[in-house]
Amino acid sequence: MSYRQEKLTRPIFKWAKTVMPPISATEREAIDAGTVWWDGELFTGNPDWNKLVAMPPARLSPDEQAFIDGPVNQLCAMIDEWKLVWKDRDLPPEVWTFLREKKFFGMIIPKEYGGLGFSNTAHSEVVRKVSSASVVAGVTVMVPNSLGPGELMLHFGTQEQRDHWLPRLADGREIPCFGLTSPEAGSDAAAMTDRGVVEYGEHEGERKLGIRLNFHKRYITLGPVATVMGLAFKMFDPENHLGRGEELGITVALIPTDTPGVRTGDRHIPQFTYFQNGPLYGEDVFIPLDWILGGPEQIGQGWTMLMTALAAGRGISLPSQSAAAAAFCARTTGAYARVRTQFNVPIGMFEGIQQPLADIAANAYLIDAARRLTVAALDEGHKPSVVSAIMKAHATYRMRESVERAMDIHGGKGIIDGPKNYLGAQYKSVPIGITVEGANILTRNLMIFGQGAIRAHPYMLKELLALSDEDEERGLKEFDTQFWKHVGHSATNAFRCFVRGWTGGMAAPAPRDTAFTSHWRQLSRFASAFALVADLSLLTLGGALKRKEMLSARLGDILSELYLLGAVLKRFEVEGRPEVDRPIVEFIMQKGYNRMSLAFQGVLDNLPARWAAALVRLLAFPLGVPHQEPSDELTSEVAAILMRPSSQRDRLTPDIYLGEGHAEHPVKDLELAFELVAEAAPIEKKMREAKMRDPAAARDAGIITAAEFDRLAEVKAAVDKVVAVDAFPMADVSPIAAQHDRKRSGGDEPHREAAE
Repeated sequence: MSYRQEKLTRPIFKWAKTVMPPISATEREAIDAGTVWWDGELFTGNPDWNKLVAMPPARLSPDEQAFIDGPVNQLCAMIDEWKLVWKDRDLPPEVWTFLREKKFFGMIIPKEYGGLGFSNTAHSEVVRKVSSASVVAGVTVMVPNSLGPGELMLHFGTQEQRDHWLPRLADGREIPCFGLTSPEAGSDAAAMTDRGVVEYGEHEGERKLGIRLNFHKRYITLGPVATVMGLAFKMFDPENHLGRGEELGITVALIPTDTPGVRTGDRHIPQFTYFQNGPLYGEDVFIPLDWILGGPEQIGQGWTMLMTALAAGRGISLPSQSAAAAAFCARTTGAYARVRTQFNVPIGMFEGIQQPLADIAANAYLIDAARRLTVAALDEGHKPSVVSAIMKAHATYRMRESVERAMDIHGGKGIIDGPKNYLGAQYKSVPIGITVEGANILTRNLMIFGQGAIRAHPYMLKELLALSDEDEERGLKEFDTQFWKHVGHSATNAFRCFVRGWTGGMAAPAPRDTAFTSHWRQLSRFASAFALVADLSLLTLGGALKRKEMLSARLGDILSELYLLGAVLKRFEVEGRPEVDRPIVEFIMQKGYNRMSLAFQGVLDNLPARWAAALVRLLAFPLGVPHQEPSDELTSEVAAILMRPSSQRDRLTPDIYLGEGHAEHPVKDLELAFELVAEAAPIEKKMREAKMRDPAAARDAGIITAAEFDRLAEVKAAVDKVVAVDAFPMADVSPIAAQHDRKRSGGDEPHREAAE
């Protein structure tokens, strides 16, 4: 045994055991789920940006593109979102049939099982396009292809289970759901009260050893219409039939919903969005052991299964829906700000409108940049749980910001429901994305940095495992190795942080042959500062950092911004560095630095170890934490992108549904008005220069021609149609009013439906 290990490491080892709690089995399973990817680079404090730049971008195969151009566009054209939520409160039967026939529920299932065998990129693009047409349809498509029986079976099912279930899921004969959330447990799956007890029972006329289940699940998407459920429950064997003891842990089973004792069909109403969602009940449900996902060998592995699936799923479904909403808000709000006038001026010309409009444009660019990067990583085989958590939380946060700003700009147009309102469904669905697949408060405060600090840090997990080793001498030896490597790493990073901080980032590295060299260097500077403050936070707080959720959230915000801003710079490179996109990239980077600076300031102001905060300030921020906001001129320049027809606007809002295939559609009307207003701009300019506002007077005075007068009349009619909102007869809105009308008229006819 070395002198260092005995005299230096052993006291530190004993001290660390008192401040760092042992890793529980549940925590270990959550930590082991997924893989470390770019998050690991960021935790080093010296990420190799060349790797990020060189990573192949997300691409669609010809078959995948053909599916989007064909069935996806057909699906979008089949849906009337207003009629769906106001009258039907479900997708119409012909849409459910179409979803089955075109294998929308089997996108991720391999072709050998009858599925489409699509990539994660294709999965994301389909969800994004469908969600831009209908939130309800988007949710319906995404759930069977994300956390559910199909994905879990691909990873963990027996061959017999795959052969039976996957073809049936692929062609829509079976509609799946997954029962995870219990009323008492919420986001804490380990606290679920759903129980399965090993005992003998009757199944198909035969007495056999199986599981007696009692469960109550809620918030289960597709639950009311599902034909098969994946069910997570705690399994017990009080009589030790299996010889493994009494408590067997969280287990997942596949259960047809027509199994005796199972009850489905009731519905929740999530924000009047009306996708299929409801509770699942089971009372004295008996199932054979071979219904366990993966067979009896996978008893107790349910938590690992769920964490592994979520490690990938969080990076696809909700970020794709968020990207759709952000692009949709950018497209429609920019157009509306151009065609809607106040005081004879387009409202987008007012600086008060330009600020939120620029934020909407920036969010559309950023979310899609990060989404594409993440699905490209998934297609390479990574399952980055930390990055997926970043995407889930921050994509939905920015989606919420975009929708709220879009509503502010639309004003009354956005708040009056009816067929003419294209924003209402997006607004109502915002809290759903924020809440599901792990509530954002939990994800931001505990998961992003908390899990990342252990999983993605180059040494932390190895040190914790050494501290938890039952063989203390073996643990001490391993801790000695890892701890001193950690010390060397921290010292190197502190020096690196000093050099980058005192040069304002000028001495920080940037990837070879890229644009925006100064921004790459600033990210390198912030990355080293993040690694330093993360190490000092862990050193001074130890296990108490778990309870310092505000600090953890701010550290997670810094990590998230490093990932998101790196994705933005990579997108600029992938798209060939279009010069016209420089303003929006510049705007995003400055906004991101501001967010990081506020997070750093919050950590340093509240870190209990004041000496550690002072050290970070001295090394990383000798002139203070830099705060930066985009200039008013840059803000106006970015806002203007959305208010003029251009290939740049199309590239910023690609592949969203614009009402094609519908004879009447509010977005189709908006697009037409936007084009006509842009085309008529020279005519309006002539009138302004002549100081004339009345087109008829301008025509009579020879300022404009008769043809130009007709064009202005066409523009006005198109704009009036867009600006109009819906109003309904009282009897269509209120059953009470309808009843009163019938009594007054002496008739008994049913009231008309507003949707008609």
